Amino acid sequence: MGSRNNTNVSDFILVGLTESEEIQLFLFNLFLLIYLITVLGNAGMILTIHLDLQLHTPMYFFLSHLSSLDLSYSTVITPKTLENLLTSKKHISFGGCFSQMYFFITLAATECFLLSSMAYDRYVAISKPLQYPVIMSTTHCCSLIMASYMIGFIDSTVSVIGMNTLHFCNSNVVHHFFCDTAPVLALSCTDTHNVEIVIFTFACFTLVASASIVGVSYVSIVSAILKINSTSGKRKAFSTCASHFLGVTVFYGSMMFTYVKPSRSYTLGKDQVASVFYSIVIPMLNPLIYSLRNKEVKNALIRIKKKRGSRRLL
Repeated sequence: MGSRNNTNVSDFILVGLTESEEIQLFLFNLFLLIYLITVLGNAGMILTIHLDLQLHTPMYFFLSHLSSLDLSYSTVITPKTLENLLTSKKHISFGGCFSQMYFFITLAATECFLLSSMAYDRYVAISKPLQYPVIMSTTHCCSLIMASYMIGFIDSTVSVIGMNTLHFCNSNVVHHFFCDTAPVLALSCTDTHNVEIVIFTFACFTLVASASIVGVSYVSIVSAILKINSTSGKRKAFSTCASHFLGVTVFYGSMMFTYVKPSRSYTLGKDQVASVFYSIVIPMLNPLIYSLRNKEVKNALIRIKKKRGSRRLL
């Protein structure tokens, strides 16, 4: 994705999170544990939804795609981060850097609109329960998924093409643990103003537009819940979207802190912490949030375990 005609830099050096060998070793063990939990948790969620027929509903259709996205964009970032924590040579090729950036933006932007689709699904389920099977048909759900991926693809393509028009001829030291747009932009030896405007505009659109859909959906959800007469009915309605609301709050909070601001406002310490959270920690938290707080997933796991046990007896 990188053109050698645009730069004298053949590779980049990822500074990482710290220069202390003791802290690097601690972070390696911590991130490795988080990544293993991420892989097992998200793969387990996908497998559970696939195996249990009672989870073949729009809500879990979206959730299976969320797990797939979390697993994918964690894999784009974490393995290279783990490698760099163990070696003194923290190089990444020019093409590898732009490829990492491209896939990360694609997957993260897709997740934004997938989360908004999930919020819309919860709105329909609570506000229009009788019409829910018709509105959230298989065709409609697939269209929402395809639209989410298409927006992510367009977002990343425009951003990376814009980045690729820049010249990199001086420093190749990226002050970050992966190739994100702001720290790479800071290395350009040409004017980045126009590229920054494009990237900032698309980042704002992705985050603000998808967050607005989530916000409108939840305002409507709360309004519908307040109209329910029984306390048990309100509690049940709220429980169906509590996990999603928690996941959305954590994800959008860290993403907006990092991206909805000019690139020159990038601060090494605070933005790195936020980046660790949304790129490494959140993909681990999502399957825990949606499984530990969800009775249907717990019951599905029990049913699958019983089926496996009965097959062994036969």
